[in-house]
Amino acid sequence: MVGGEAAAAVEELVSGVRQAADFAEQFRSYSESEKQWKARMEFILRHLPDYRDPPDGGGRLDQLLSLSMVWANHLFLGCSYNKDLLDKVMEMADGIEVEDLPQFTTRSELMKKNP
Repeated sequence: MVGGEAAAAVEELVSGVRQAADFAEQFRSYSESEKQWKARMEFILRHLPDYRDPPDGGGRLDQLLSLSMVWANHLFLGCSYNKDLLDKVMEMADGIEVEDLPQFTTRSELMKKNP
């Protein structure tokens, strides 16, 4: 009996994960690679419970989607943002593993090398 209950619990968990992933899929940008989308979806799904819109609206989900784009743009495109904002998204993304990230050189780093 315990095995049946455990299997049912696992199936319910898997179903919930699928539903969350299906929900997140609507926010994928047409220009995102599979690698970029998987990383950003993990970011979104990790924080979705904290950013669900309240019944009266409020735009919390929009804020989460914006934060996920800031993180992805910084990581994959080398975009720079305000330090406080970058600190926030990097903290939110702590533990998300992304392999083979591009390496970027900032303008400041280039200027230091070539005075």
